[in-house]
Amino acid sequence: MAHSYPNILVHCVFSTKERRDIIPEHLHETLARYFVGIGRGHDIPVLSAGGTANHAHLLIALPATVPLAKAIQVLKANSSRWLSEHGFDFAWQDGYGAFSVSASNVAAVKEYIDRQAAHHRKYSFEDELVTLLRKSGVPYDPDFVFG
Repeated sequence: MAHSYPNILVHCVFSTKERRDIIPEHLHETLARYFVGIGRGHDIPVLSAGGTANHAHLLIALPATVPLAKAIQVLKANSSRWLSEHGFDFAWQDGYGAFSVSASNVAAVKEYIDRQAAHHRKYSFEDELVTLLRKSGVPYDPDFVFG
């Protein structure tokens, strides 16, 4: 086969440093659009972006030529710089969660990301991340999962 046809869809989750509530609500939508723009500028399609005051969710289409860790680094570094330039003492926590998504589940993951504000009226980020890890079969140490 002369061409490559990847469809590597990844639901990425990462929190603010120390999971502090430092992203103001009025910036959630703007930050989501900024993530899309970062992705566009680096050939990493961001299909959906959202989050709350202390974390972000992204659905990306990972290009075959970009390692996941590099994609996350690009998205976190550029968004952190943008938030800092807009007057916030800002940093993302080290690390991230990344969960494969089948093409048939894209709409459900997009809806999940879009409904973060409502979701987090009932569940903390910590509960959400542990649930995502467990449902995805990702091994983790409960004593160290949050650093």
